[in-house]
Parts: sequence; structure tokens; C-alpha cells
Amino acid sequence: MINKKNIIIDPHDTLRARAEEVKSPISNEDKEILKKLLEYVIMSQDDELCEKYDLKPGIGLAAPQINVSKRMIAVHIPDEENPKNTVSYALYNPKIISHSAQKCYLAGGEGCLSVEEDIKGYVPRYSRIKVVGYNENDEKVTLNLTDLPAICFQHEIDHLNGILFYDHINKENPFDVPEDYEKL
Repeated sequence: MINKKNIIIDPHDTLRARAEEVKSPISNEDKEILKKLLEYVIMSQDDELCEKYDLKPGIGLAAPQINVSKRMIAVHIPDEENPKNTVSYALYNPKIISHSAQKCYLAGGEGCLSVEEDIKGYVPRYSRIKVVGYNENDEKVTLNLTDLPAICFQHEIDHLNGILFYDHINKENPFDVPEDYEKL
């Protein structure tokens, strides 16, 4: 089981390295990592489990954040009002294959389990993306994502390329965004 102690903190070389592709068919060891990544993000959204297992709340986690430089991510974004709309995936070798011209940003900014510093500013992201990746059964998964799920996947895929959210923030004016950007 992954807990807070397993998550590496910026600055750490693994967080800035391009992660390696996962070989297909996926190994049992890599399947286990995918399972643990998803288990972490699901459990970390329960206050009691956070306390019991020393977890920090999050909606996404990438393998490099646990010092495993492989292209694997997990995302869990629950929708209590409509459980069918819950976004919950553990994927290896995910790629953004297309995106909208429209950009957006989170009004409260972004955070990261691997960044302890409180870094303020807007992070521009694509409003809509199409992601292709593979699940633990080596099945190809294609996702059309918008809003928070799109932002979360972009954030986690950035981790696979050695990019942290604050790299996208305008250094001169952290809260400057073009008028046509959608605020979420």
C-alpha cells in the first residue's frame, strides 16, 4: 500500500526525468503498481482512511511520484450526484492524441502531492482532450475528457514528462490569463 512516505517531494531527480514506456504485455509487477496508484487516490478521498493510513488527499497520482520512472498514472474523480460520471482509471503509456483550441484553468490553482510549497497562480490547460492508454488487462482505452478530468489527466501526464504544474504558471504575472480562457 502506498502512503505519504512513499511519495517523493520536489526537488527530486525522478520528478524531472522523462519516464520510460511500459512494455506490453504489462508485467505483474507493473499491474501491481497501477493497482496501488488507483487504490491510493480512491482511499485518499476518505478523511478516515487518510488519518488511519497517513494519506494526503489527491485525485491523481503518477508512478514517478512514487519514484518509479514508468509511464503509469491513476485518476479518481468521483461524481456523487451521478456515479456513472465518475472518472476512475489506472493507465499505462497514456498519451494525449488531440486537444481543443479552447483553454481553461482552475480558479483555485493547482496543487500536487509531490509539491509541498504553496505555489500560487493559474495553470493554463486545454479544456478538452482525447487520451489513449492501456489498462491493467492490456486493453486500449480511449477517453474524451473535459473540465476537471481533462485538467487532472494533463497534470498527471505532465509528470511522465518531467513537468510540474508550476512550470506552466506565468512567472511575471501568475494570475494573468487571456480573456478567452474558461475559468473552472
